[in-house]
Amino acid sequence: MTRELFDTAIVGGGAAGLSAALVLARSRRSVVLLDAGAPRNAPAAHMHGFLSRDGFPPSRLLEIGREEIASYGARLVPHSVTSVTGDAGDGFVLTTDEGVEIAARRIILATGVEDVLPDIPGAREAWGRFLLHCPYCHGYEVGDGSLAVFGGVPGAVRHALLLRQWSSDLTYFANGSAIAEEDARLLGARGIRVNDGRIAELLLDGESFRGVRLESGDVVPVDAVFLRPESRPRTELVAALGGVVDGAGFAHLDASGRTSVPGVWVTGNLVDPRGQVITAAGHANAVAMDVNADLVDDDVRVELLETR
Repeated sequence: MTRELFDTAIVGGGAAGLSAALVLARSRRSVVLLDAGAPRNAPAAHMHGFLSRDGFPPSRLLEIGREEIASYGARLVPHSVTSVTGDAGDGFVLTTDEGVEIAARRIILATGVEDVLPDIPGAREAWGRFLLHCPYCHGYEVGDGSLAVFGGVPGAVRHALLLRQWSSDLTYFANGSAIAEEDARLLGARGIRVNDGRIAELLLDGESFRGVRLESGDVVPVDAVFLRPESRPRTELVAALGGVVDGAGFAHLDASGRTSVPGVWVTGNLVDPRGQVITAAGHANAVAMDVNADLVDDDVRVELLETR
């Protein structure tokens, strides 16, 4: 049985994947979007900073996006991609966890990143509600409350200095790490309290947040804790095709989002883990245009060969 060949397969159906699918489908390309249905921002009730959609539920945005791409003929396959083979010359074959094989001329990976949370009780339950990562996404909603920063991770001091923009009641938990003299000076200049304790637990009471329990047993009541988590990129498919990834696992790419594997692009949080929904969607919009231009070049090359 002959596999259906799509112009582009997009892996990942968040804002980036949907945005790329919309542009390519409107360019009259055959598009298949493969998505397992586990977006990074699933724990968040609302998204912010997206012009005209501020405060919109992320799940609703995805629902509308799926309806839009379907109206232009894009295909949605609700599966995970487990392997990929092939190249840009003969085409790629993607295999899903359900055993479905899909052929495509080009691939866009919008698989995002996995946020690595601290291994303490309450962290996973609080994530996206009381344990937050992005001040621009959540700062306004918790601003003027009592906030804390989970220290002892790269960038934590800078994160605290930024959060001071939203609240004057801010505690930096050193979390067992030494604070450099210069960092202590900067935190002091911004009026940020430093607590030397190590966080043992985030205390939730149903839908309420009670605060932070330290290893000493002390409980510090705060309204929310901000954390800069490690972000692990989901670039396994790039690596499987022999693509170059750096020490952190991110794919090498050029300004257009092309990876070192011809015919494969990356976009969204897979390029910039800090990017908000609107940033991811915008980057994917540009990536889709580049993919379409590459397909046009390929179409012209084939047509020239056929006329010889």
